Amino acid sequence: MRVIFLKDVPRVGRKYDIKEVNDGYAMNFLLPRKLAMTATPKAVAELELKKKEIVIEREVQENLLLKNLEEIKDKVLHMTGKTDEKGHLFSGIRARDIVEAMKTEYHADINEGAIKLEKPIKEIGEFTIPLEIQGKKSFFKLVVEKI
Repeated sequence: MRVIFLKDVPRVGRKYDIKEVNDGYAMNFLLPRKLAMTATPKAVAELELKKKEIVIEREVQENLLLKNLEEIKDKVLHMTGKTDEKGHLFSGIRARDIVEAMKTEYHADINEGAIKLEKPIKEIGEFTIPLEIQGKKSFFKLVVEKI
């Protein structure tokens, strides 16, 4: 029986794949759990339209992502913290602190995992903060000043 997978099924098929599977497997497992549907000509035609829409949406999302990453390149984020006499911060600045500051200052919603810090920032100065979102890389400047 030919089926269209509606969800990923490990070692069998990925979402939107059209595959031939055993009739019993399809009737007793895939179809009742709504993991797949029968591959009728009408369903296959609808799937092709849906795939085209997904491709177009991905292109739009990627263009938007690239535009947003270009805008972030020009940003300079200012943060302050308490320091000792040598200019070392008492508490380090972590990725989540930078995310909150970006939300407050620029209304930019960045995922904490996109900020690639090797270690927390523990001193005052100017730093280049790398970002990586969906394989696309960018950066912005962070200026840390004492209170």
